[in-house]
Amino acid sequence: MNTKKLYIFGASGHGKVVRELVESNNHKVAAFFDDNPQKSYCGLTPIFNTTDIINPSTNDAIIIAVGNNYSRKEISKRLYNYNFFTSIHKSAFVSTSAKIGEGTVILVNAVINTDAQIGNHVIINSAAVVEHDCVIEDYVHISPGAILSGNIHVGKGTHIGSGATVIPGVKIGKWCTIGAGTIVLNDVPDGATLIGNPGRIIKYNYAYIEEPAILKIG
Repeated sequence: MNTKKLYIFGASGHGKVVRELVESNNHKVAAFFDDNPQKSYCGLTPIFNTTDIINPSTNDAIIIAVGNNYSRKEISKRLYNYNFFTSIHKSAFVSTSAKIGEGTVILVNAVINTDAQIGNHVIINSAAVVEHDCVIEDYVHISPGAILSGNIHVGKGTHIGSGATVIPGVKIGKWCTIGAGTIVLNDVPDGATLIGNPGRIIKYNYAYIEEPAILKIG
């Protein structure tokens, strides 16, 4: 992409990580956007002017560096005029047959194997493994060290916690939460929170399944 300027939305911890990621690939971050006027990072004070956010110049691009999956989804709707920038760390392995969506970030030492499909605005965090033929829908976050074996389907907006392991062929619904270290042996329905070894459902979050506008962004 012939990018005129590259911005990051989100000036918290994940924003720091994303900035280092894109700069390691020789892209310069022009500025941060953030809704919180108290945040700044490394001398780049966030921009709060709504006109600046929604009316970019031609070829300007942005990465939404916000860890909360639902917030990332809502922010992406606000920034529809932008080109969404995808960034992959040099140390990550991404199969040539894998498909990676726009606005997705793949961090240090992650593995995306043969014929995996990764959606838009996904976070594949440090040392996470997404094996062959997995399908990861939009707005998912695969946390550090999580292992997804082959032929797994992860629904929109789901969060897979650090160090979780999912066995081959499992289908995880949308807007689920898989706790850190959880071993997932069976399919998981929409909105479920799963913890433990073996994983067990402890609650459901039906609100996110219907995707109401329950979070005010901006």
